[in-house]
Amino acid sequence: MTAQEPIKLWLRAEHKPGEARCALTPAGAAELLREGFRVTVERSQQSAFDPEDYRRAGCDLAPAGSWVDASRDTYILGLKELPEQPQTLVHRHIYFGHAFKHQQGWQGLLHRFRAGGGQLLDLEYLVDGKGRRVAAFGYWAGYCGAALAVLAWCGQQRGQYPALTALSPWQNRTALLADCRRALDSQGRERAPPATTIVGALGRVGSGAGNLLTDLDLPFVPWDLEETAAGGPFPDLLQRELLVNCVLVQSALPPFLVKDMLAPGTHPLSVIADVSCDPYSDFNPLPLYDHATTLAQPLIALGSRSAPLDLIAVDNLPALLPREASEDFCRQLLPALLQLGNDPNSYWQRTAEQFHHHSEAAGVES
Repeated sequence: MTAQEPIKLWLRAEHKPGEARCALTPAGAAELLREGFRVTVERSQQSAFDPEDYRRAGCDLAPAGSWVDASRDTYILGLKELPEQPQTLVHRHIYFGHAFKHQQGWQGLLHRFRAGGGQLLDLEYLVDGKGRRVAAFGYWAGYCGAALAVLAWCGQQRGQYPALTALSPWQNRTALLADCRRALDSQGRERAPPATTIVGALGRVGSGAGNLLTDLDLPFVPWDLEETAAGGPFPDLLQRELLVNCVLVQSALPPFLVKDMLAPGTHPLSVIADVSCDPYSDFNPLPLYDHATTLAQPLIALGSRSAPLDLIAVDNLPALLPREASEDFCRQLLPALLQLGNDPNSYWQRTAEQFHHHSEAAGVES
């Protein structure tokens, strides 16, 4: 490293219920320490990783939420939203801020940063020179989203209502697949397995969904740019039991489905897993709902008990496989973290420019 003072990185504890992922694993922290970083990790009761593993790697440990007292030159690293306090944010925060597409509450969040002199370095906008995301949880979001669609369908076939109840993380992918297979086997051989349409099948998210269904030997039809080029709505999406939407939409486009198409008893579709999950944006291609679902309440009922149509819109799906998802994400993110504070032309400079641009759009004075 060229800087005389070490780069200070602080891994905050996630406060979103059920969120066991993290952006930096103990192995990743050890690599940063070898490169001269100073790494502080908050103790977390819900993280998939033991704080003592970070301590053994050489990190400093701190109480959950104590990032507010870190020195101003510290980068605060996390994944999901910040708590509502403090009202002014003085640090440079690295996480998924969900503010640059004008989502719910975006102006208030950017005001908090600018009021304190801080900065949002949004992981969603951390891109390379070609505009490609540097690090994403997309694969595991698709994998888990497709798994929940299968489990919800199995619940419907059993007459369970709601078809999917409160969720907790699986220990690993093997355990998730075992639960899915047991649920499918319980339907008996006389019932045909569900067929799925994956929209956005060729992307990172869609490949995860496709691999889950392949692991379970379930049929699916891949849709991508060619199938959606003419613009929706698409009645063909109603013709298979499951729909998994994996499209990351960056601009307005005609919706894939609208409520008027969903009359009960007129189509086979019974589960929609909206992995992209952006109900607060004007760009939502499935304007069938107005709020995300949660691990505690994963379904929105669009149908009835006798003619079920359930929608899954959990916005932190990879939290269901927290270790695999975190390890994969950290491997992707680590090269960018190693550039923090050193290269004025790095990923982080481009991300900072996004923050300044959207702060101006929010009407926040520099």
